Amino acid sequence: MSRWVILVLAVACGVSVANIYFPQALSPLIARGLHVSPSSAALAATAAQLGYAAGIFLLVPLGDRLVHRRLIVALLVLTGLGLLAAGAAPTLPLLIGASALVGATTVVPQVIIPMAAGLVPAERRGAVTGTLLSGLIGGILLARTFGASVGTWWGWRAPYLVAAALVLPLALVLAFVVPRTTPPSRQRYPALLASSLRLLRAEPQLRRSGFYQAMVFAGFSAAWTSITLLVTGPTYGLGAQAVGLIALVGAGSMFCTPAAGRAVDRLGPDRVNLVCFLAAVAAAAVLAVGAHRGALGLTALVVGMLLLDTATQSGQVANQARIFALNAQARSRLNTAYMTCSFLGGSLGSWVGLRAYGALGWTGVCGLVGTTAVLALARHLLRSTTPPPPASAAPVEAVVLPTPDRASADPEASQPAAS
Repeated sequence: MSRWVILVLAVACGVSVANIYFPQALSPLIARGLHVSPSSAALAATAAQLGYAAGIFLLVPLGDRLVHRRLIVALLVLTGLGLLAAGAAPTLPLLIGASALVGATTVVPQVIIPMAAGLVPAERRGAVTGTLLSGLIGGILLARTFGASVGTWWGWRAPYLVAAALVLPLALVLAFVVPRTTPPSRQRYPALLASSLRLLRAEPQLRRSGFYQAMVFAGFSAAWTSITLLVTGPTYGLGAQAVGLIALVGAGSMFCTPAAGRAVDRLGPDRVNLVCFLAAVAAAAVLAVGAHRGALGLTALVVGMLLLDTATQSGQVANQARIFALNAQARSRLNTAYMTCSFLGGSLGSWVGLRAYGALGWTGVCGLVGTTAVLALARHLLRSTTPPPPASAAPVEAVVLPTPDRASADPEASQPAAS
């Protein structure tokens, strides 16, 4: 793939994934607009993450079965319609339902990244994955700035409607930009879902990577879900725009992921994971200072969130580089199993983080961030030092088709489907 295609795909990753994160900055505005408590309003963001986890498990495996271009465009159109429904929701339950729908269909980055991994040489896989993840990270972090700013100016409904106005034209652009590929599998849909579970059971490296990201992402989600309540609450008494500014600074981590990808290509994923776990532990300690008022506390929040963002997303680069090397014909299903673990951890972290904040305040949230990072670090230090077995399938890359009549080629006509 050319550099400009990779750039467009990185932008698509950022725009689509932003839809499950900008609601995190809208909780106070939603609470006032729908006359509910801030903690209840925060359920809209939690529902989006749960929907994302469901979409990863139920929809991303189709990336091994359907033509990528058609799947990506269809998912973006459904996402745009879900955003319109959320922006028009008259009650919190309807908003939560629409948020879950948006989360389920905005899994486009998890289709794009495995596709791109199959279209580049193995020695560039880490770097390209890092570039795409930098777009995804930019979307995650700038989404909060976007949500807080647009919501403050025009009300909580406006970010949903503006996001729909971005997603629907993006679907049209990608209808022409996404490379034409042939699906590596012809398995039926139930078999695809079962295959993801079998891969999780059969591949120790996949289970290890999934546990790593589930733990770190749980702390990440707990911190970002709770920081809105801290900054807009009595401790600081600031508006939703302050959360957006913190996220804007945290978006600096998007520039670290291409470097993390190059480090993975040179040093391997395990060394990058180790640095990320230590950085997440350090971030928890820095964030704890944010429980105090004043400039020192606010500075600690900014620095700590930047460090936590960098650790989480750089670890993602290492983990995905590890799993994409396992089986070239099942990358979407490998990514399905991995990202389902990740977002189940994130959803659980968001839910537990809200309750930790209610019971113990910001200090309790920081303790949760530190605990999840230590669990991942302990698993990493206790991992087996035995070299991993050979990949379960030869590295057959996805095929870019020059002519339409090759699109119907059957890649599995002479071999069994990868599981």
